[in-house]
Amino acid sequence: MNSDKSIDLYRLFTSHICESKFTVVLTGAGMSTESGIPDFRSPNGVWATNRQVYFDEFVSDREARYEYWRQKSVAHREFASSVPNIGHRIIAKWQQDGLISRVITQNIDGLHQQAGCEDVIEIHGTARRVACLSCDWSEDAEIMVHRFLADDKCPKCDECGGITKHATISFGQQLNEAVMQDTIDTLRKAELVIAMGTSLVVEPAASIPWINNNPNRTVVIVNRDETGKDHLADMVINGELGATLTELDKEVERALKAD
Repeated sequence: MNSDKSIDLYRLFTSHICESKFTVVLTGAGMSTESGIPDFRSPNGVWATNRQVYFDEFVSDREARYEYWRQKSVAHREFASSVPNIGHRIIAKWQQDGLISRVITQNIDGLHQQAGCEDVIEIHGTARRVACLSCDWSEDAEIMVHRFLADDKCPKCDECGGITKHATISFGQQLNEAVMQDTIDTLRKAELVIAMGTSLVVEPAASIPWINNNPNRTVVIVNRDETGKDHLADMVINGELGATLTELDKEVERALKAD
């Protein structure tokens, strides 16, 4: 049973999201853990169990490139079979109800789009596609992973024979300028920013809730654990995301029906 304090928080959250004219949701790895995708930073996560391959190393070293493709092919099995969880579906529902204007995600899994979200900003790219580093060619990741596993060598671009990698931002690789400008322009209009399932550690994503800040913006953090940015937020709700968003959605539903 929810405590009186939790109920008060849920009602305050509902008031914020229903009154905001432009709400932005920022999501991180914690958003997708309930879909079976491991958190990169957890003790048993990807970064703890694999060697990090940096972008310049990927480009210049054939062995590093092979290791990158090996890791991606192993991770692809879990990734490809994952489906949106209740959290993804609630965010999509709120967007369809006009409560959320844009979703910005650090995740590369495409689950927001699968849940029904539109016009998602993927600041770290997408693992659903593989792209050439030399031309505009790209292909479905499933096809390219199968090619790597069948040939046991890094697949090349079908158009120019160039180096291919997943259309994600690797360690040491610069963020896409157009994507970041879209993020900045979006935050300029934000009255409410809700950060969900993110530890708010990795920059520049960790500062997104406060980009182009103004005195009237409200920042809410919804996360399983405390974050280092909690003191900067106007409101913090801690709890498992699926269960927490389910309870928040009940309050939102009540408010919408009352109107």
